Amino acid sequence: MGRDTLHIMMYPWFAIGHLTAFMRLANKLAQRGHKISFFLPPNTLPKVTPHNLHPHLITLIPIAVPVVEGLPFGAETTNDIPFPLQPLIMKAMDRTETDIKLAITSLKPDFVFFDFTHWLPALARRLGVKSVHYCSMSSASVAYLLVPARLEENPTMETTKVKLMSQPQGFPSNSSVMLKSYEAQALSWFEHMEFGAGDKLGDGGKFCDYVKAQFGKPVLLSGPVIPDSPLSRLEDRWDDWLKRFERGSVVYCSFGSECVLKKEQYEEVLLGLEMTGRPFLVALRLPEEAKTVEEAMPEGFSVRVEGRGVVHEGWMQQQLILGHDNVGCFVTHCGSGSISEALASECRLVLVPQMGDQYVNARVVGGEWKVGVEVERREEDGWFGSENLFRAVQVVMDGKSRVGKEIRENHKKWKEYLLRDGLEGSYIDGFIKDLQDMLEVQDQTC
Repeated sequence: MGRDTLHIMMYPWFAIGHLTAFMRLANKLAQRGHKISFFLPPNTLPKVTPHNLHPHLITLIPIAVPVVEGLPFGAETTNDIPFPLQPLIMKAMDRTETDIKLAITSLKPDFVFFDFTHWLPALARRLGVKSVHYCSMSSASVAYLLVPARLEENPTMETTKVKLMSQPQGFPSNSSVMLKSYEAQALSWFEHMEFGAGDKLGDGGKFCDYVKAQFGKPVLLSGPVIPDSPLSRLEDRWDDWLKRFERGSVVYCSFGSECVLKKEQYEEVLLGLEMTGRPFLVALRLPEEAKTVEEAMPEGFSVRVEGRGVVHEGWMQQQLILGHDNVGCFVTHCGSGSISEALASECRLVLVPQMGDQYVNARVVGGEWKVGVEVERREEDGWFGSENLFRAVQVVMDGKSRVGKEIRENHKKWKEYLLRDGLEGSYIDGFIKDLQDMLEVQDQTC
């Protein structure tokens, strides 16, 4: 018989977005009585703890990050280091294999959920435990970027770039998802980057069917995991500031915890928001060329926007900000978590993808679903100026224009659909049943 209550061990990639995605799923599973053992770096634990809505069932277990040459002291997640050093985080995780083996042996979970630790499936199999690659990327991103149809013999950066600019063989023909030249160039470098133990990162609805057919493996669908309402409340300083403005008038801009813009591009973002004439709240990491927010701002900017514009460097309560009545537009990098939070809110979306699967997310959200507008960018390198950002914000916030009306209507439909009573419960319950069925097959063959 399948087991009614599951024990799932989770070991996500040490990046805040991945840790958050795993925690959201953990909450959905714990809500239904299942036990979770969640492994993460020790200094990151306090950042994740507030998102643990079921601490009696979700146990956060710190695991030390081993020393790796070139990895700065104290660095635990990708948020702690520049992008080129990210492979060192994977090397550090590779060196935790012995600790993870001991944990699996001690805990005896039913499943181990992982994403980037390529050695974990073989380890789990030797210990008699099933492993599940829980992918926080959208099915469209996996289908476009990572399926076996993308594999080629002796690939070079240039051949990879050319292939990424077209859809893989068998990709849903009615999809408008396609990469631009500068996006394919960036991803070709990314896919050839060594990512732990000498491996390459690229070695790993309609999109789901295509993924299943490509890999020839069971594909379990957990659905779009919509974040639960946080237990915390918005900090008074942000709530008080937002309350000064009209309903739906504030533009919120954030590109996630990892994106670091060049100073010149950072300035263009600020100038574009200034041009809108609207109140705005910016939460971006500082450019490498600046040590303070003041150094990063364009000359005279702080004086010109005083009273209606705030630029912040550091973590923000994004979900609560997006849910505030007076926030009406979200300028986003199109990370999967941010898209989920945005679709559950009433904020209009301005899309500025920065890397990886964000490019595909932007095509789906803007091109397929038509719930946002991408900022126009230079084809050769992705550069955009202040006027490009200004125009995109104006389009989505204009409730009288054809495009503005279409975006509002589509966003409303998607929000109502995603938050419909029983929808999320049905696909989470289906996901759990698939897991239980896998165990039942295992029990019958033992």
